[in-house]
Amino acid sequence: MADDLRYSKDHEWVRVEDDGTAVIGVTDYAAEQLGDVVYVDLPEKDDEISAGTEMGEIESTKSVSDLFSPLDGTVLEINQAVVDAPELVNSSPFGEGWLIRVRVDTLPDDLMDAAAYTALTEG
Repeated sequence: MADDLRYSKDHEWVRVEDDGTAVIGVTDYAAEQLGDVVYVDLPEKDDEISAGTEMGEIESTKSVSDLFSPLDGTVLEINQAVVDAPELVNSSPFGEGWLIRVRVDTLPDDLMDAAAYTALTEG
């Protein structure tokens, strides 16, 4: 787990960039549980997303799962590379497999640090 990230109970990670935007992806734990990811449906640029609500879908060879937003914000960019090559979620969940970049005012209080998220996934 990366110490510079925050994690949601729904297994998304958030990294706040120097410019104040937030990058969101799914954790390696979620990617492992999903199996081979074959399709990713993401919100559109300029869409408003709200913490705890569905913002897209991820499909694997095992199942289809909803993606839940870990925060409130406006979508600035989607990662077209992950739409075109969904397997990036498996091979690089914290790198090339990021999902969206969002303009965000404040982070929710319920996002976990690495230690708390590790405890959740091992619990």
